[in-house]
Amino acid sequence: MEEGEGSNGGVFEGGLEVRVLVVDDSPVERRMVEGLLKKSGAMFQVIAVDSGKRAMEVLGLTDDKAEQPTVDDQKVDIILTDYSMPEMTGYDLLKTVKEQSCRKPIPVIIMSSENEPQRISRCRAIGAEDFILKPLQTNDVLRLRSYARPVELSPRTGTKRKMTLELMAENSSSDRRPRLTGLAVS
Repeated sequence: MEEGEGSNGGVFEGGLEVRVLVVDDSPVERRMVEGLLKKSGAMFQVIAVDSGKRAMEVLGLTDDKAEQPTVDDQKVDIILTDYSMPEMTGYDLLKTVKEQSCRKPIPVIIMSSENEPQRISRCRAIGAEDFILKPLQTNDVLRLRSYARPVELSPRTGTKRKMTLELMAENSSSDRRPRLTGLAVS
């Protein structure tokens, strides 16, 4: 898997895989989610762990590190975690990941078999990108793809045309439309 400098290493649009960290204490649920992600196409590389603490290790956010790392050199593009787990809940994992200082925050999606509005709003309030009800469906996988896009390629970013200064000065005195040859595209 190759990564581009300054880009989200798992962007599928460029042919690269999206690295999804699946966190669930249930082996059956983990296998189901992993299977669904892999079945949806070659775009997902799945790292599956059985606890929030193991997820912290994969992310390099364990307490035994001498200095607190940032998640800038990330191995993961998306975290898909169960809400209810022993020791460290999905909410606790979400909170810890969102508290980290990094250039490119990792999107965290919470999964739960319980549709509790308070739980959903609590997770969203501290930064969960989405809350998905189990079992995971094909539509949910499609939603995951939207979170894998790098910040630079978010909707409407980079689609505006910019005029050069000379062209702007030329057009300020006339009502003509700008010539396409003097435009720079960002």
